[in-house]
Formats: sequence, C-alpha cells, structure tokens
Amino acid sequence: MSVIKVEKRDLNIKLNALRKSGKIPAVFYGFGKNTASISIPNIKFKKVWKEAGESSAVKIEVDGKNIDVLIHDVQVNPVTDEPIHVDFLVIDMKKKIRVKVPIIFEGISNVVKSGIGNLVKVLHEVEIEALPANLPHNLVVDISKLETLENNIFISDIKLPAGVIAITQSGDVVASVVAQVEEKEEIVVPVDLSAIEVEKKGKKEEEGVPTDVVAAPAKESVHSSDGEKTEKKAEKFRS
Repeated sequence: MSVIKVEKRDLNIKLNALRKSGKIPAVFYGFGKNTASISIPNIKFKKVWKEAGESSAVKIEVDGKNIDVLIHDVQVNPVTDEPIHVDFLVIDMKKKIRVKVPIIFEGISNVVKSGIGNLVKVLHEVEIEALPANLPHNLVVDISKLETLENNIFISDIKLPAGVIAITQSGDVVASVVAQVEEKEEIVVPVDLSAIEVEKKGKKEEEGVPTDVVAAPAKESVHSSDGEKTEKKAEKFRS
C-alpha cells in the first residue's frame, strides 16, 4: 500500500505560496479523527493518485504515524489540470465500505470494427462494497463479447475481485452496440440568377411598362386668364 509523508500545515502561509513551493494544501477527516490541515508533496501525490485513484486505500504518514485513508476528493486547476487541494477520508480497515469504481473498456468488438455498429458505453463506474484492503483501482470490461447488434454486457458479466460485491443492479447494461446509420448527403440545387432576371423583366412588360423606355418629364404649360385675353383685344381695337 502506498504511503504519502505529509506535514501539518501552517495556516499563516498563503495557499498560492504553498503551491509554488511544490506542495498541495490538504485535509484529512473521518474515522476517529478530527479535521486536520496538512500539506503534501505535489510529485509524490500525483504518482500515488495515478496508481490508487479514489477507490483504493492508501496511507498518509503524520508525525511518524500511518493513517489509512481514501483519496476522497481532488480539486484541480481547470486550465493546467494540476491538483490544487485534496481531501483524505480516514477509514477503518476492518469495516466494509462502499465506493464507486471506474470502468475501463478493453478489447475489440468485431461488430464495431466492421462498421456495422457503434459502441455505446452506458455506464462509466460501478458501485461496489468491500473491505478497504480489497478495493480495486478499477474494473475491466472486455467488449470483445459484443459480436452482434443483439449483444449486451451487463453488470453480472464483470469479473469482480475476491471479497468484492457489486451494489449496482446486476441486470444493468454496461455496454451495447447500436446499428450505424448512414448519413445522407444533402443535395443543394444552385440558384439560376438569369431565370430570376427574365422573370422580373416579363412581369414589367405585362404591366404595360417597357423596360427600355424612360418616361420624359412633363412640360409645364402656361395658360392666360380670361382677363388678359380681353385686355389684349381692347388694345388692338384702340390702335
């Protein structure tokens, strides 16, 4: 079982300064222990985390004493994906506990490889119960059993380690295959711009407006009043 040597954390030291020094702020709590603040070496923790995950028991060494724990929760930086805080859950090694274990899919399905179907991963973890010492890091599912579209892999098909029982219902589907649907290519009909132009031209001619004639502006007509005509006739008579 992996052991991580930790130190009690000085709460006067800022968290960013602690991280820059190569350490991760953390806490442990649980069976028979009050919550305590600690710091753990970054490189050592990432190595143990990769090996144990969050379902296998590990030990932390505090002041020369080993404490059995699970890596209960890990907060990571969303940009760098580096761990920035860790919660350790103290456990009783003599008492069974329930945890969720990740599923690892292995093997090759002929029906998927041939292109007939697509693999559907229905579950990605399984809840199990066991003594801490028997908790597996993960559970392996062999998808080579999926030979036809009618095949499914159930919880009951997973081979569990000794001393481990599944809490998730045995009849739940873990993986299956669905028929691959061929996508039809959409046909786009090009737009005939010349046809649209001819149609517009024809519409104008139907309305009685020739498309090649521009109407000339009307001339302004000047009309004399009846009074003006009478005055001119009188002047002619006088002459």
